Amino acid sequence: MVAFLAKIFIKDSKNLQSTEVRRKYGVLLGGMGIFFNALLFGLKLTVGLISGSIAVVADAVNNISDAGSSLISMIGFRLAGKKPDPDHPFGHGRMEYIAGFIVSILIFIMGFELASDAVNAIAEPIKTKFTLVSAVILGVSVAIKLYMFGYNRYWGKKLNSPTMRATAADSLGDTVSTLAVIASLAVTQYTDYIIDGYVGMLVAVFILIAGFRAAKETIEPLLGTRPDKELIDELEKLVLSRAPVTGVHDLILHDYGPGRQFLSLHAEVPMDEDILYIHDVVDNIEFEIYEKYGIETVIHMDPIDTRNSLLNDIKATVKGFLKDLDEGMSCHDFRIVPGNTHTNVLFDIAIPADCKTDPEALKLAVSAAVAAMNPTFRCVIKIDRNYS
Repeated sequence: MVAFLAKIFIKDSKNLQSTEVRRKYGVLLGGMGIFFNALLFGLKLTVGLISGSIAVVADAVNNISDAGSSLISMIGFRLAGKKPDPDHPFGHGRMEYIAGFIVSILIFIMGFELASDAVNAIAEPIKTKFTLVSAVILGVSVAIKLYMFGYNRYWGKKLNSPTMRATAADSLGDTVSTLAVIASLAVTQYTDYIIDGYVGMLVAVFILIAGFRAAKETIEPLLGTRPDKELIDELEKLVLSRAPVTGVHDLILHDYGPGRQFLSLHAEVPMDEDILYIHDVVDNIEFEIYEKYGIETVIHMDPIDTRNSLLNDIKATVKGFLKDLDEGMSCHDFRIVPGNTHTNVLFDIAIPADCKTDPEALKLAVSAAVAAMNPTFRCVIKIDRNYS
């Protein structure tokens, strides 16, 4: 249904890299969410009033809050699609993360309200009524929510949208909630046990967990998270496959919202190559990354002495030492400055963000390994953090 509507209302609907297309998908899915949740609210409220079940009424109110969440998602997508301006040169893409966070807050609030109602129902249990009509209506509600979970999860992955993934999680929670409500009505109808309040509490806990997960998924991109390893590996492989690049380091991916990523990296190239030729290679790499991934890229060229056998031996020694110490460590930017009494060996060591090794102790250990090759070698080491 979403793909069908997209063909009608979204021009160039298959171009998911386009910010404008993503925005329109967000508005479309938000509109569908408002429609379905408003429908479910009406159906469940009717059942709740007929049956006298606090769990069903709470479930209905949960759906009207979901309709509000869908409205916020629509607003978030529209704001995220605004073009860059002088005050926001990187665009407004992070508004989508903020919208997703607001959705998660609404999920939290509804979870706490449901828990409060459930406590009252446990303290003062009331016999509920369960009819065939109620069962059919609630069954239809489950089917609708499963459909909403499916399309939000699918398009959330396709569009890399935390807001849609948060909505999918909420829809799955609603499905479980309604199934639990149906079970409680059936048990109350055919036994002497009144478990309406207890089931309502179970539903509330489930909703609170879903809210926590949704909040975590939307807050992390705002704080700044390590980029996807698979993407980083692909980018490094692409750059290294273009001759005469011999190494890549200091790769940093900046995220300003879905579809708004900026990449900077250092590419090691032979120092004796023609500078105009190297510049052309780098320009082509930057263009290729943008065409394939939609990422704006800036590459810094690092000239490397690839023909110096002594430098290559020192580099191999340091790389071997670091590999034995920690697979996540790497080194780059090697230079040698000879002197009358000693030779300075200058290079950088990149360590993982979660590395526990003391930087100063690491410098001393690596310096000792290099000095073992030749006592006149003195290391000048800079420690970098590996952000990717």
